[in-house]
Amino acid sequence: MQTLLAEAIGTMILVLLGDGVVANVLLERSKGQQSGWIVITVGWGVAVAVAVYAVGRISGAHLNPAVTIALATIGSFAWADVPGYIAAQMIGAILGATLVWLHYLPHWGLTRDTATKLGVFATGPAVRATGPNLISEMIGTAVLLFGILAIAANAQTLSKPGDVDLSFVFSRGLQPLLVGVLVLGIGLSLGGSTGYAINPARDLGPRIAHAILPIAGKGPSDWGYAWIPVVGPILGGIAGACLYSWIGF
Repeated sequence: MQTLLAEAIGTMILVLLGDGVVANVLLERSKGQQSGWIVITVGWGVAVAVAVYAVGRISGAHLNPAVTIALATIGSFAWADVPGYIAAQMIGAILGATLVWLHYLPHWGLTRDTATKLGVFATGPAVRATGPNLISEMIGTAVLLFGILAIAANAQTLSKPGDVDLSFVFSRGLQPLLVGVLVLGIGLSLGGSTGYAINPARDLGPRIAHAILPIAGKGPSDWGYAWIPVVGPILGGIAGACLYSWIGF
């Protein structure tokens, strides 16, 4: 139960800070309005790092069903624990999105564009094209899993002359920050096509929150697109993890 609680809290922090920066940039009369894509990508990178620092030592800080399923696929996580992790991640994502709604409560009514309001909660494509959108999410999440596994492997082996083992410092002190930098890089390089969900819980949880919360003047939750940021990251995560495993680094 402690690990599941950690996954829920970690994902809540991730979405609170991640969707929070989107709200800050998009919503009317916010002090961060129109500050741009760089602010959003940096905010999401920091959100990931803080969430991993918060719960990594307890649950491993998957915070992402694509990560959980990919690790199980290569034998690094027990399949029996997958449903509980995913449920906790979804609950945490919905709670995080709800906190964003509460935090920016006066701004929803001031923001007239319904697509902007949905964009705070869920991703959407710059150019709507099912195949390319799916491929974009797959590529981004493959890079995420490959990078996470590489960072973790370095944490397990890093040392310096004199037999002073730095792996503990690296894994507990630097690894979450490096994962945040990885997500920042994905956002800057690959995020422009679909908004780089790269995490089914990050998109589906807030999309559910958007659908059920009494958001002033909201529009539809775009359920026709919602399967892409779920299926794409899962397939891409498995591909990235399997590639890393097959290479044998």
